[in-house]
Amino acid sequence: MAKAQRITISPETKVPDHIALILDGNRRWARARGMHTFEGHKAGFEAGMRVAQAARDWGVHTFTVWGFSTENWDRSKEEIELIMALFWKMVDEVRKRAKREGIRFVHLGRKDRFSRDLVSHIAGLEEETRDYNRHVFNAALDYGGHDEIVRATNKILKARLREVDEKTFEKYLDTGDQPYPYVDLFIRTSGEQRTSGLMPWQMHYAEYYWELDHLPDFTPEKLREAILDYSRRRRRFGGNDAEAHLKFDPKVVARLEMDWRRELTLDKVVKYVREQYGLSKDLAKTAGEHFASALVHRDRREWQEAKLSLIALYGIVKRNLGLAFEPEIIANFEVNLWKNGESEDKMREFLGEKYRFSELQAAKSAHLAVLAGRELDPDKARGYLERFYRALKERVA
Repeated sequence: MAKAQRITISPETKVPDHIALILDGNRRWARARGMHTFEGHKAGFEAGMRVAQAARDWGVHTFTVWGFSTENWDRSKEEIELIMALFWKMVDEVRKRAKREGIRFVHLGRKDRFSRDLVSHIAGLEEETRDYNRHVFNAALDYGGHDEIVRATNKILKARLREVDEKTFEKYLDTGDQPYPYVDLFIRTSGEQRTSGLMPWQMHYAEYYWELDHLPDFTPEKLREAILDYSRRRRRFGGNDAEAHLKFDPKVVARLEMDWRRELTLDKVVKYVREQYGLSKDLAKTAGEHFASALVHRDRREWQEAKLSLIALYGIVKRNLGLAFEPEIIANFEVNLWKNGESEDKMREFLGEKYRFSELQAAKSAHLAVLAGRELDPDKARGYLERFYRALKERVA
């Protein structure tokens, strides 16, 4: 198993307990490079093991990979044999680290269609690691979502249960005795945007993340981006949102921003900060002083000083709004926007990180923010700002 790169995640990040990854795009990756299919599967295997290791390093308890579906048996005999060889290697690689890292290995899916030797190899590791509980590594091999539910139903029938509820039923699934059977974050590589039936019961409330790159190019850095995106999402589970809402009036805060844009004075900045973040009079004065200082440094292109002032501003905002961002990260984002110009891609990242929602959710707000920043007509700029703050409030509230 390749050693994971040393990439850090902020302690404020909400790391999912269970990530499920569909290993997709190996063959396309190989064909695009004029390589044999097996080279694609080999590269994908190595990428999958790297990101699984990175996930454990960052505190993810359960990591599920879907390597072979119940429908994959229609591939050529040669390709299937090559894939089976990788399954042998996967078991060997997990075994090397299992005891040291406390990894429990679990096979999800059928065992009756694999060779006896491979079944013995898989079952042996399952038995060896049954009592490990620090992490779970699920390998979905010859797995299908409908098949799992049918197999669970047949187990219930054999147990002669007359009535079952949800909790009883889930005990008969392949993840029945795991501490985190439900998927928090589902990732599929290669640009495909479907679940293909992976763990339909366990993905009831999963967050989806679609990765354009093929599996061999899915790196720990890309996994980190997926986890950060997940961390920004607000999961209500059908109930009320317990997080604090933004209470500003979009029309008022847009007008106040236009005021300090036209004439930068401390009084105007303080009023803007107080309205936008709902701060007390005293806190708004302190935060406003930091923001005004940052804006002055921006105009002078004194980027380090601007960053320090923004860190102080966002430290106050974080403590009083309960947002989970890191002030230094947010300050870096904003300074880079000022230095390099406001692109929609970078604005999406900034808003997503600041307000803790996904970049997809930030798209509308980012578009309006960039339009407002580029508009020379004051009335039109104010109109874009008003729509920006309204879209922002609707998304976060």
